[in-house]
Formats: sequence, C-alpha cells, structure tokens
Amino acid sequence: MTKLSFNVLRGRDFRLLLFTRMFSSFALQAQAVIVGWQVYSLTHDPFILGLTGLAEAVPAISCALVAGHIVDISRPHLIYCLCLGALMLNTLMLLVIGGGIIPPPGGHLVHWIFAGIFISGLARSFAMPASSSLVQQIASRRDMPQATAWLSSGFHMSAIAGPAIAGLVYGGYGPKVAWMLPAFCMVCAFGQANFMHSLRHFRNSEKRLPAVQSIREGWSFIIKNRVLLAMMALDMLAVLFGGAVAMLPAYADQVLHTGSQGLGALRAATAIGAIVTAVVMAVRPMKHVSAVRMLWVVAGFGVCMIGFGLSTVFWLSMFFLIVSGAFDSVSVVIRSTMVQLLTPEHMLGRVSSVSSIFIISSNELGAFESGTLARMMGLVPSVVAGGIGTLIVVALTALASPELRKSVTEID
Repeated sequence: MTKLSFNVLRGRDFRLLLFTRMFSSFALQAQAVIVGWQVYSLTHDPFILGLTGLAEAVPAISCALVAGHIVDISRPHLIYCLCLGALMLNTLMLLVIGGGIIPPPGGHLVHWIFAGIFISGLARSFAMPASSSLVQQIASRRDMPQATAWLSSGFHMSAIAGPAIAGLVYGGYGPKVAWMLPAFCMVCAFGQANFMHSLRHFRNSEKRLPAVQSIREGWSFIIKNRVLLAMMALDMLAVLFGGAVAMLPAYADQVLHTGSQGLGALRAATAIGAIVTAVVMAVRPMKHVSAVRMLWVVAGFGVCMIGFGLSTVFWLSMFFLIVSGAFDSVSVVIRSTMVQLLTPEHMLGRVSSVSSIFIISSNELGAFESGTLARMMGLVPSVVAGGIGTLIVVALTALASPELRKSVTEID
C-alpha cells in the first residue's frame, strides 16, 4: 500500500504540477489575506468584503463553460501556462499599486484591488479545467486517489503557509513587503509550469464539435450522471451557506480582537486540519470511493461552522476551523477522485469547468452571501445561520438522492 501511495510522486511531470499548484496556491491564498485586510482597513464594512468574492465569481462563472470547451479542443498545458502568466502579471500589478510603489491612478486603491480580483477570476476560470485535464494525462486510474490526495495536500500546505506568513509580514512590514510574497510565488509557479515538457501536444484526435454543441454535451453528461451532479450540488450549497472565510477579517477585529497576525492564523487554521487529513489519505489511499461518506463529512463541516460562529475565544475558534478543514479535505478528495474516475478524458475540460462553476459559486458567491447576511443579521448570527443551512442541505440531499447514498466506486 505504501509503495503504491508514493508511486505517483515518481513522475517528473506530476511533481512539477504539484509544486506549480503549491506556489500558485500560496500566492493566491496570501493575496486573499492581503486583499481582505487592505479592503477592510479602508472600508471597515463586511459587505464590501463580501463583494470581493462577487468580483471574482462573476468573470469566473461567466467564462467557465467556454473555458472548458477551449481546454478540450486545445493543449491544456499551454492554456495552463498562459493563465499562470496572466495571474503573474496581475499580481505584479497589485504589488506596484497595492504596495504603494506608485500611487493608484485616480486615487482609489479599492477600485484597483477589485480590478485585480476580477482579472484573477477570469484567469482562474481557464486555469482550473486546464489543471484538472493535466492530472488525468499524468496519473493513471489506479493512482488517481493518491494523485488527488497529494494535490490536495499541496494546496493545503500553501493554504497554511500563505495566510499565516502574509498576515505576519503585513503586520510587521506593511503592504509593500507583503505583496512581494504572492508576486514572487506566482513567478515561481509560472516558471515551473513551463518545465512540464511532455504535455505540449494536443491529446484528442476526435472530431471537434461546434462550441455550443460541445458545451451542451458537457452539461448533458453531468445532468445524466446523478451521482456527480448530487456531489457537486451538495458541496456548492454546503460551502455557500457554511463558509465563513470571507468574514474572517471582520471576525478577527470585532469578535476575537486580533490584528492581521491573528487573521493569518485563522485563515491557516482550516488548512492545518485539511493537510493532516489529506496526507493520511495520500499515504493510505482509498480502495473504494463511497459517496455517502461525503454526506457525513459535510454535516461535520456544518457543525464546526456553528461552533465557530458561537465562539468568542481565539483558541476555540482555531479548533473549530481546524476540524472543519479536516472534514472539508475528505470531501475534496472524494469529489475530485469521482470526477476524474467517472469522466472520459476527452470531456474532462468541460466537466471540470462545470465543476469549477459549483466550486466558485460556493466560495466566491458564498463570500458575497456571508457579507450580505452579516449586514442584515449581524456578523455572529450570519455565521451560525450558515452552519445550520449546511446541515439542512445535507439532510435534503440525502433524502432527494438515493443514488448518492448507494454509490460506491471501486479503484482498479
């Protein structure tokens, strides 16, 4: 078992993809903390924090279906490199303007930060399906659970280090030095992606369908596959209601009374639980994928969000976030593995793009939903209500989808 668990790491391209995603994730996670703290420092409005999620979600969701079609008819590696190049230039722009190297044109820094968020969402709408397509090219079906677990581990390692280091640097040295972190890491990610030399040729020799027909085919595949549809919907709605990450700057200030250092620790807390769980799942991979397990871990996530919302003690809030990260990690590995195993290679870009719509809707639109509820109900009641909403979603999904409760996929 152990030998098989580490087998996927022997591939040069997989290692490069793993480290590319780690560097880019570090940059984006660090950027989220810096953006959140700068926007909140300038506005002191949780609703504006929620709008940062909407600013990224609009371009990402709008372009996702077209992005999946383009990935499936093109070279995913080339698309991925172009996206990382765009993210690199965007982060360098935010360093120059957000870091105060030059005054923001027009004098409105928040407007430029939102412009950077919009560009990031646009690039990520193409990067996500391209990256997913590369995984299926690199890893065999037998290695897929380990591959998704290692990639999840790498993401969460970055999600720990990025927010924590960015928060510490921001608090100690200010935004200029803090913005250098994501800029440097995005340059590294772009460089590593270009070293993946064996994936440059177009992999699908089938006749290319017209764009509209191709996009319709991707949607049709997911709608007919009730298990995939139910898992994506469950994950989207659970995080949409239960996610409280966008409100952490306000929580750190108003409830827990910590500065940017405390915010960085809170942002990293979910990743601490997630990475430990993901590493265990990578070293001891699943022999089969049971979808009903996802119902239980999402329910656990909702309970943790209720606990976090009610907590006024920093260490207890950290505990609930850590445990929620562990539950979320299991959910991510199950969902990602099922998408890879149940989707034909020539459709993976389109299916991954649809999956990205669900993910972006849960994360970025969840941030907007959290900000709106915080303005209407108050900060603490909005988080508690979101956790309760997650539990309701789990119960309704279990009742409405018997296929999900019974689904078990064996690993070859």
